[in-house]
Amino acid sequence: MSACNSLLIAGCGDVGTRLGLRLAEAGWRVHGLRRTVAQLPAAIAPVAGDLHADACPAAWPPGELDYLVYCAAASQHDEAGYRAAYVDGLRHVLAWLAQHGQRPRRILFASSSGVYGQQQGEWVDEESPAEAQSYSARIMREAEQLALGSGLPASVVRLTGLYGPGREWLLSQVRGGYRVSETPPLYGNRIHVDDAAGLFATLLQADAAGAPLADCYLGVDDEPAPLHEVVAWLRAQLGVSHWSDEQRVRRAGS
Repeated sequence: MSACNSLLIAGCGDVGTRLGLRLAEAGWRVHGLRRTVAQLPAAIAPVAGDLHADACPAAWPPGELDYLVYCAAASQHDEAGYRAAYVDGLRHVLAWLAQHGQRPRRILFASSSGVYGQQQGEWVDEESPAEAQSYSARIMREAEQLALGSGLPASVVRLTGLYGPGREWLLSQVRGGYRVSETPPLYGNRIHVDDAAGLFATLLQADAAGAPLADCYLGVDDEPAPLHEVVAWLRAQLGVSHWSDEQRVRRAGS
């Protein structure tokens, strides 16, 4: 692997920053694009910019860019917000690359396992049909196809539920007495933010070393757990003894 590989992380949030630090430590030149760059560590060159805007950021990195990782997150959780973050934002970045004559050796697009519609406990892998019909799934598949059809080598990485510091949704639910059906079992598929960053780093380093990459990867730990077991463990760790009157499950899992 060359020490001069360059990477632009568009949407450089939690996972992107962890990825950038890993590769900067390995000798890569890393640029992080986000609206507010004050929180970026010194090892990541800041690119202040808005993925929703047509205009290219003034601090866009000059010269060659070997890799692009697009890992934006929707700030508005509705159809318009998802389209702006995943489809329009990616389209803007691709246009900015073309504007500067930059052709990365590969694009990695951070997608979601929410594109899968299986809800009956099936095993799911990269070859499984991705046919969920929610607006978020449809928009994410559209963004995947935009990346894969960009004319540049590309892979999509479908991440499952991220957990780690600052991600409190499930913990807050458990503290509130979150109740989950045991029969039939509902599965929670998750990946720690450090492992997600490590997956992206592994793929980029493999590509840089000349290894062939697939079009699609599923980012998940390899021990799917029934959600009621996860909740029981968290209840014990948090010392929660009460139950909510309602059984709240947003959807079944696979």
